[in-house]
Amino acid sequence: MSSDIVPLATSASDIYSGQFDEHQARFQQLSEEFTRIYGTPPAYIARAPGRVNIIGEHIDYCGMPVFPMAIELDTLIAVAPTDTQEVRVANTKHEKYSAFSFTYCEKDIVYIDSSVHSWANYFKCGYKGAIEFLKINNPKGMNCLLDGHVPTGAGLSSSSAMVSCVVLATFNINNAQLSKEDIVNISVASERYVGVNGGGMDQTCSVMAQRSSALFIEFSPKLNTTSVRFPKTDPEISFVIANTLVVSDKQVTAPVCYNLRVVETRIASLMLAKYLGLDKNPQISNVDPLTMKIIMDVYFANKDNHPSDSVDSWIFRLSEMLSHTQKLFSNKPDGYTWEECAEYLNITVEDIKNKVHVNKFPVRAEKLQLFKRSVHVYSETLRVVKFRQICETADASINPLIELGKLMNESQDSCNKLFDCSCEELNELCQISINAGATGSRLTGAGWGGCTISMVPSNKVDSFIQTVKSQYYAKHHPNLTEEQLEDVIFSTKPGNSLDSSYTVSIDYGIWHYLIPARISLAWKYTYVLKIFC
Repeated sequence: MSSDIVPLATSASDIYSGQFDEHQARFQQLSEEFTRIYGTPPAYIARAPGRVNIIGEHIDYCGMPVFPMAIELDTLIAVAPTDTQEVRVANTKHEKYSAFSFTYCEKDIVYIDSSVHSWANYFKCGYKGAIEFLKINNPKGMNCLLDGHVPTGAGLSSSSAMVSCVVLATFNINNAQLSKEDIVNISVASERYVGVNGGGMDQTCSVMAQRSSALFIEFSPKLNTTSVRFPKTDPEISFVIANTLVVSDKQVTAPVCYNLRVVETRIASLMLAKYLGLDKNPQISNVDPLTMKIIMDVYFANKDNHPSDSVDSWIFRLSEMLSHTQKLFSNKPDGYTWEECAEYLNITVEDIKNKVHVNKFPVRAEKLQLFKRSVHVYSETLRVVKFRQICETADASINPLIELGKLMNESQDSCNKLFDCSCEELNELCQISINAGATGSRLTGAGWGGCTISMVPSNKVDSFIQTVKSQYYAKHHPNLTEEQLEDVIFSTKPGNSLDSSYTVSIDYGIWHYLIPARISLAWKYTYVLKIFC
């Protein structure tokens, strides 16, 4: 099986690290519910996992590398083709997510109203992106049933998992087999139809992740992924994910949160290019969007006075870019007005807004925090590179648990003070985690709510979780049951690589019904599960 193509699985054991009967029972229940709704069994079940970002927040859309890992919490879509061009979609959580349908339209494929916050929009944008890429005017109709286990608004990439899963399902129903990179690029572009100007980390991790490893993802000058294993330590490295239960929806808050941060980094890039004398360079002036990574690459393209080793080169370049950024923006630490940015660039405010596509992704701000945002981007990237370096370097003089934890703590401090994407609950949960024995703790995902990720020695995980339950959840959510708590705080550690699984057909007659169980994390793939009935 080519590593460039999304695998076709025939059993839950092809995908998950354990609890196979329970996962297979979930597939069976999904198939049975699909058959009850539509009268026929599904042809495929497409799967895409969520992700947790270990370090590297809000820098993917700046072209900088990030360091996430896929998780076992996932989105499934059972799907079957129809003879019409109608797409019918239902959700197993139908009390919360109403069923909907639409019919393919040759003019715009499907209408998406980005001003309306609806789960249907995420499905539609994945479908639209897939059909646009396939360039077909007679796509097959689809009956779909979605089952999502990635909590929404928690920073674990529920929306991107859904969009990637829809793209994958649409391809397979229309007999198209595309590379993982194609699916990533289509999913990234598609999600912007809902009005969020996101990067590519979530979709890349969902599609490209490997078992037993985190993923070092580079976006510029081209997409490149490197699997990175965590160093062996005694005790072993474990991670604990804890949900603040503060829901932050990127689409709803985008004008003052997510999209605004993207715009601020884009304007900072324009001004930095002029400061460095690069604004007339075709590699800069002809690029849209212009990112801080592109500026760094062009600036150092003809310079020979930096180390040739890739990691040392990253560190050298990022350190120098941090220095330039501080010299340019530090005179206005409280922010720039739109007019001040326009004056520096010698263009109008309207020109700036057109360059950063405010018409597509509206924002609201009187002042743009260019100093804080740009310092965060370059310093956070430096932490990502150092994190990878520690993981890959066998240096007996350092304790990886301590050194990696320090980088995570520095990241949280930067997210809170420079990028302003944390919140009181995230800060509190991180501090409780450090006091409870974590060597590092930080927000994960876009922030403004959602989850934290903490690095914890494996021999302290149980006591750590109990402390967080008593000091955070008992205080803020005293009515949560123990079963509910197991869904909002859970642990994982890097597992061993699994050998290739056998391809076996699934006999529904021997599957068991789903038993409620603790959800664990693992490093997994996006999959298409073929149903044999």
